[in-house]
Amino acid sequence: MLKLAGARLLEERDSLLVRSVLDSAPVAACMVAARVEEAGLHPLRLGGELWGYGSRLTGLCFSGVNLIPLRGGPDAIRAFADRALRRRRVCSSLVGPAEQVLALWDEVAREWGPAREIRADQPLMVLSEAPHVPPDPLVRTVRTDELDRYLPAAVAMFTEEVGIDPSRDGGAASYRARVADLIASGRAFARFEDGEVVFKAEIGALSRTVGQIQGVWVHPDRRSTGLGTAGTAAVADRLVRGLGRTASLYVNDYNIAARLAYRKVGFRQVGTFGTVLL
Repeated sequence: MLKLAGARLLEERDSLLVRSVLDSAPVAACMVAARVEEAGLHPLRLGGELWGYGSRLTGLCFSGVNLIPLRGGPDAIRAFADRALRRRRVCSSLVGPAEQVLALWDEVAREWGPAREIRADQPLMVLSEAPHVPPDPLVRTVRTDELDRYLPAAVAMFTEEVGIDPSRDGGAASYRARVADLIASGRAFARFEDGEVVFKAEIGALSRTVGQIQGVWVHPDRRSTGLGTAGTAAVADRLVRGLGRTASLYVNDYNIAARLAYRKVGFRQVGTFGTVLL
């Protein structure tokens, strides 16, 4: 029997090939590309490992807080699973192109399962032109001195979306630091009314060509008023016309209201993501 070729840890010498692969799918690869462009391939700087399969990288997977299989057929996915299962699990989710995520989960589920939730159909959407609706002029970047006013909205969004309070079990300091970093880098946006956040969103990943919007949230008392649509348009406008990037996001298929709002803004679906929450 032929032995299955293994996944290998990619190094700086692989940079040109890695960048070529990432550039071939810039929207799906935005989360990983942003890290690689900023930090290179060394695991300590990257915040995880980048694994490759095949001499021409027919398979590519990031392993860190999230496990992100970007490409690969059955052999590559099995090789990634084998590498992942030979060590202690550090990821809290699998996320990325649905075909690869679900195939990889099939390989690791026996040891890592059961999952808290499997989201198998998350439309991956893009906007590369000016929004089709007027951006909310009151949505702006959050100032560093507004962290304490912004943080409760960020916690509420995360809890609603993921089903876990990020500040529990000793996670408050690390989550606060993550939000503070987004604010400091100018990638957190909000509309404040009477000192309270009524809309928020962030640019969670920013590569040379694509910015991925995340954490879109509207205060419960202000939902179904158009704030989410106009606010998302404002953040997308900042990406497209302000930063010269393609705006992207992915959304749960069952969130009909959000999907309709994003389509109204002008986003169109270009693929499907999947997420497995552990």
